[in-house]
Amino acid sequence: MKIHADSPSTDETALPVVHLRRPRWGDPETPGELPAAAAALVGADGSERRGVAPDDVVLDDPAIPPAARSALVDVLGEANVTDDHRARIDHTRGYSTPDILALRGGDACDAPDLVVSPGSHDDVLRILEICAVHHVAVVPFTGGTSVVGGLAPDRTGFAGVVSVDLARLDGLVEIDEISRTATLQAGLRGVRAEELLRAKGYTIGHFPQSYAGAGIGGYAATRSAGQSSAGYGRFDEIVEGLTLATPRGTMTVGTAPKSAAGPDLRQLVLGSEGAFGIITEVTVRVRPAPAHRVFEGWRFDDFDSGATALRALAQDGPMPTVLRLSDETETAINLADPDGAGADADATAQGGCLVVVGYEGQRQEAEARRNAAGRVLEQAGGVGLGTGPGEAWRTGRFRAPYLRDPLLDAGVLVETLETVTYWSRLTDLKAAVTAALTDALTEAGTPPLVMCHISHVYPAGASLYFTVVCPQADDPIAQWSAAKIAANDAIGATGASITHHHAVGRDHRAAYHDEIGELALASLRAVKQTLDPEGVCNPGILL
Repeated sequence: MKIHADSPSTDETALPVVHLRRPRWGDPETPGELPAAAAALVGADGSERRGVAPDDVVLDDPAIPPAARSALVDVLGEANVTDDHRARIDHTRGYSTPDILALRGGDACDAPDLVVSPGSHDDVLRILEICAVHHVAVVPFTGGTSVVGGLAPDRTGFAGVVSVDLARLDGLVEIDEISRTATLQAGLRGVRAEELLRAKGYTIGHFPQSYAGAGIGGYAATRSAGQSSAGYGRFDEIVEGLTLATPRGTMTVGTAPKSAAGPDLRQLVLGSEGAFGIITEVTVRVRPAPAHRVFEGWRFDDFDSGATALRALAQDGPMPTVLRLSDETETAINLADPDGAGADADATAQGGCLVVVGYEGQRQEAEARRNAAGRVLEQAGGVGLGTGPGEAWRTGRFRAPYLRDPLLDAGVLVETLETVTYWSRLTDLKAAVTAALTDALTEAGTPPLVMCHISHVYPAGASLYFTVVCPQADDPIAQWSAAKIAANDAIGATGASITHHHAVGRDHRAAYHDEIGELALASLRAVKQTLDPEGVCNPGILL
């Protein structure tokens, strides 16, 4: 098969930083367009359902006590404290489909009262101190790409809500080339972090689908998992240390790569979603930027045989950098290439399931892994499709979020959810969630198309990522809520985790509490009480 090695000019991760402007995804200069094949697939009628324009959304007057605002201005300067209408809109909620539909419908009840921009860790400490004194809720903000309600705190009983935008904390603090670590400020966007590190010959290797818009602090706060996790690891596995600003002071964790000095407190901060404080700095492992990269496709007759092949690689190796399996439905509409959704591509013409495999590193080492993994895939029943399907996925993977806007415009509901379980439960979990979503949406009169893929694998198990497409009902938010509750119940009933990488937020809070149990929940609440006694840090999120 033909070898593909990237030059810098063809590296799909070399993107501009996207400053998201709600309620649409991404760069307004490159709007998403619905491919003709995809429009036919979902029955789009061409009508526009864009809803209320952001500038026309009515906001309540800011509810911050004057003394709190004055104190914030004293610390940050007037230019870094704003209640500008557009700034408040752009910091309202995240990017789940319900978030976007609510804003399109003119509902911005979760808009922060103020947006503040600290320039240092000490600024963040002062913000938290001021807000604790005046009982104002505080929401950390980097890229704003949460899809689980992580930016919509419970404001009940608080004197207002402040969004702390970390955009000015955007530096590469240090590279330790001997230890191969880099210390990054939390507001640094993922794209910019890669740009700075590539200039020194390194990469983090963390590329979630939100990569163009997400930031380092958000990666850490949500236990993000990038699409190259098979080779580079999840973000929580990459982190060596963190600095957390809390209303009680500074908490610094990670003095060495590994330690027997008590529980690993890094893992307490990772995934804390702003409930304990605001992450201001993260130290991560870095690796030399790959000199050679090749992505290819394999076809399996069905999902179970493909999953068996992935399990063989995850358990016995060799592990590729990227390893993902689309089910029959997702393969049939060719989501590996967003621009060709619904097209009759070579990779999907024979049916079955598509596996995308990617290898990175030095040429000799990457090719050795490729050849060895290819033998495993072939022995498991896979048929090699060459580099075409892999390259289509590689070059198109960050365009997929742009498809949601034209689908919503056309009256189509599209949303995703994910979970993770052990290999022995994977088939039952997939069937249960698919049935729950199908039944709930069919009962609502909107039979769905439910697609699924595996995108993250481990020796003991794997994640399942579902995409759901169906006509919008008269109340699409309620429509999806009923389906989501049904899916959550199915996940819980099969013993899987409620989330693999989207985090808990508000949307998964009840299911998360059921998952961990009352004693564990009480332990986390005790930590919050210690670090945030006034409860101002992202209230109602996670806990």
